[in-house]
Amino acid sequence: MTDLSAPPVGQPAAGSPFIATKIAESVYARDSTLTGLDEFHRWFGDVARRSPCEVRPIPLDDLVGWHSDPVTGDLVHDSGRFFRVEGLDVHIPDNPVPHWNQPIINQSEIGILGILVKEFDGVLHCLMQAKVEPGNVNGFQLSPTVQATRSNYTRVHRGRAVPYLEYFLGQGRGRLITDVRQSEQGSWFYRKRNRNMVVWVDEDVELLDGFRWLTLGQVHQLLGEDDLVNMDARTVLSCLPFSGAAPLTPLAAGDEGFHPALARSCGGAGGSRHTVDDILKWITEVRSRSEVTTARLPLNRLDRWHRTEYAVTHETGRFFDLVAVDVVAGGREVKHWSQPMIKPCDTGVVAFLVKRIDGVLHALVHALVEPGYLDVAELSPTVQCTPVNFDHLPTEARPMFLDEVLNAPPEHIRYDVVLSEEGGRFFHARNRYMIVETDQETEPGHPDFRWMTVHQLVDLLRHSHYVNIQARSLVACLHSLSGQPSAA
Repeated sequence: MTDLSAPPVGQPAAGSPFIATKIAESVYARDSTLTGLDEFHRWFGDVARRSPCEVRPIPLDDLVGWHSDPVTGDLVHDSGRFFRVEGLDVHIPDNPVPHWNQPIINQSEIGILGILVKEFDGVLHCLMQAKVEPGNVNGFQLSPTVQATRSNYTRVHRGRAVPYLEYFLGQGRGRLITDVRQSEQGSWFYRKRNRNMVVWVDEDVELLDGFRWLTLGQVHQLLGEDDLVNMDARTVLSCLPFSGAAPLTPLAAGDEGFHPALARSCGGAGGSRHTVDDILKWITEVRSRSEVTTARLPLNRLDRWHRTEYAVTHETGRFFDLVAVDVVAGGREVKHWSQPMIKPCDTGVVAFLVKRIDGVLHALVHALVEPGYLDVAELSPTVQCTPVNFDHLPTEARPMFLDEVLNAPPEHIRYDVVLSEEGGRFFHARNRYMIVETDQETEPGHPDFRWMTVHQLVDLLRHSHYVNIQARSLVACLHSLSGQPSAA
């Protein structure tokens, strides 16, 4: 595999203006002659009809291939692979709740989330997959070319091989555009990471059943539909090197509209409220002053969590349940299996407040501490929570800016779509993803928030453990808005 960060003569470098321009051109190529969205929906529906999926809840003791450890009560796969569900004891003295414990998924192996890209008629296309996951509210969603844990692609399950995996392992057969390890949900996973990859291929690629080439513009249009583009696709899309491309349509001097401001924010033109050095110093300060102590705990020793026949639940009924499901699914490497899953109590809210500062769109970013992170804190959206978990608390205890987001006038809401989280581990986990303009004039009076441009977030995404999974989804959503017609 050729690494574009050190390309042979004549090949473009990752992050170069050439790559960024090709990506930008693909964003605007919404009406590719190879495939239209009406045709996509017909194809997508046909794949789903031909590969039905049945998921039913089962008692925890009926899990096949899993067992409860007789000493700890942890849920463990018989192979010792995949993942285990255990307890975690958490102390964060400066947190509104300074001490708690909870179930958490411990999946130490690093999986691969990869998208193949290839030019057709001069336009870059992504090879996307219609993939069923047991936790998806609607079964099939649009996923990356490859979405597999190490246990899956080494075939611990003794099922079929993962298609197209050869492009992402070893030397591979393409040119490497993006390759970075990123975290996943820090409240439900313990130090979970996946390898996010984009590989450019020039050779002919056999198109297998369940896969389809789409331009970035088409994928971005699909990001405007509820529960369609899955979490793993969104995180890989966010890691594409968008920064550095000149706008395809020249920006008029003095045009302060939302979309020109977003274009400047994505492309790096027009400056920023804070320098990258200031942002890095701020992140380091947050990580250094935030005291976080975690200790793995037996699942059967958790306070206020109780195991019933069908679930491990919190005594208040809030937060989430640990459940078990039996799955029969077509189009998968294995047709029938069972597994434990986390089931959240309600739909969450994930939102960026955004503001035009000197003609450049900035997002209000929160350096958020979560117990499952490898390095204390990562950059998160302005708001990231499940509101019903705070309904019993006084107003001052609610997350900052939650009410501003929920009560925003319709003309300030630039993006508002319900998207699913990872359907392989979470059951019907959905968040309302929002981008909301604000007229707030100054920095908030809190040291854990900063204004950042989109290109600053994208630049940090070249590195591991800076931008969390929810913020990465919103970066992809912001890029999806960049290809829309200009508006005030």
